[in-house]
Amino acid sequence: MANPGGGAVCNGNLHNHKKQSNGSQSGNCRKNGIIKEDQQNGKPHCYKQIVESFEEPPLHVMVFTYLGYGIGTLFGHFRDFLRKCGIEKCNTAIEREKQRDFVPLYQDFENFYTRNLYMRIRDNWNRPICSAPGPQFDIMERVSDDYNWTFRFTGRTIKDVINMGSYNFLGLAARYDESMRTIKEVLEVYGTGVSSTRQEMGTLDKHKELEDLVAKFLNVEAAMVFGMGFATNSMNIPALVGKGCLILSDELNHASLVLGARLSGATIRVFKHNNSQNLEMLLKDAVIYGQPRTHRAWKKILILVEGIYSMEGSILHLPQIVALKNKYKAYLYIDEAHSIGAVGPTGRGVVDFFGMDPREIDVLMGTFTKSFGAAGGYIAGRKDLVDYLRANSHSAAYATSMSPPISEKIITSIKFLMGDDGSTQGLQRIQQLAKNTRYFRKKLSEMGFIVYGNEKSPVVPVLLYMPGKVAAFARSLLQKKIGVVVVGFPATPLAEARARFCISAAHTRKNLNTVLEALDEIGDLLQLKYSRHRKSMRREPYEETSFELDD
Repeated sequence: MANPGGGAVCNGNLHNHKKQSNGSQSGNCRKNGIIKEDQQNGKPHCYKQIVESFEEPPLHVMVFTYLGYGIGTLFGHFRDFLRKCGIEKCNTAIEREKQRDFVPLYQDFENFYTRNLYMRIRDNWNRPICSAPGPQFDIMERVSDDYNWTFRFTGRTIKDVINMGSYNFLGLAARYDESMRTIKEVLEVYGTGVSSTRQEMGTLDKHKELEDLVAKFLNVEAAMVFGMGFATNSMNIPALVGKGCLILSDELNHASLVLGARLSGATIRVFKHNNSQNLEMLLKDAVIYGQPRTHRAWKKILILVEGIYSMEGSILHLPQIVALKNKYKAYLYIDEAHSIGAVGPTGRGVVDFFGMDPREIDVLMGTFTKSFGAAGGYIAGRKDLVDYLRANSHSAAYATSMSPPISEKIITSIKFLMGDDGSTQGLQRIQQLAKNTRYFRKKLSEMGFIVYGNEKSPVVPVLLYMPGKVAAFARSLLQKKIGVVVVGFPATPLAEARARFCISAAHTRKNLNTVLEALDEIGDLLQLKYSRHRKSMRREPYEETSFELDD
């Protein structure tokens, strides 16, 4: 299907994104889809139209990508043969001689990819940083004398590297300044740690203050905070669902969501990424047929999704998901780790982005590790939900409470965004992040790179595909004092290796232009400009939706 209007295609649907001067969609809002007309404060409101791009690469790119992996695999088997014969030194973990008759603790074949492919380009990951993760940071220089099996530090520091990899969306992870004075005071009074769990002697007044502030910020009844973002998902999902329940999980959900779902003991079914038609098909089957064998009704159906998907840069199609969960009486759990503070007019995540009522979401989860420049996570929603988790959450019972200085840092960050500090700088940073995101994405697309995701997502994946070019790309950028995260299998599909840029409000236009100039040069050198401005034809299983968004 051609795209005559120049719109963007998302999951096979063509979205024309022409806008009026006032920023609203021309004509009436669509009900049977993403756009909806609503009444807010007596004025019509339209949900934002979703504009996302997942462009297909040319055929020859995919051929050479798979060919590269094939050649690497052949050489890997050859090198394994040399190691087995003692011709080449084996640097991997091996079983002790006296345990040769045991079931192997280290599965040799499972480590084949790590041993023979990842190890060749390992220098592009785990680079040690020795400064705050601001718009520029310092990296400790290291070299390897044994082809990346081990590293040694040279004692030199690479100064003022432009940071395009940290999730410091609002620039709040920074060096100490006067705005952090209250954090220093809390450190002097409370110390660094709590040394107890929330259910024992680990609940401080600072935790209660933070939880009340999070609930106010999100406009919900109550919230509970946890010391670790990953554990917020993995330890609380098992408290919400269990055997006899059904989890419907997006295929690109974060590992913490996947782990939490598996630990719960519930039945898990996966739906295609951001595909509401596929989700509805699974919901229909769940309601009609019930549990396997017995066909009894499921105790609960929980939909697990993310606000912004960190590898794709796509934004959740929230209005459609909420319509489905209401129609089929399912519960909705949203992980806003990457979206809270980063999208929406006031930085309140995807719910704010679409102008929806947070009470329509059953479980709001997020982390403080990204936009807030701290650590930990939260779960927010109805008071009875939070009270239940206080008594039944594994994190509340077994995990150490959040550090008091971290709690104070989050309190300071939220007040900054809400304007409770008496300034509008928080709102200005949210707006600056949106401007930087639009500018960077637009320039990359104009250069000819294949850029994934939503046009308003500060997570910007640029597709590299070929494994050899992944390493060359990251090394070339570091030589130009630009730090970037490159991602490959198994974090992405085998043939979709990419670089993931994270935009920050702290980036100046000069920073972004420096990076763009370097990308333009390296893109030509490595022939990475694959875009033909042909959008992906990822078709939905059905042409029409069978549900409507509520008025």
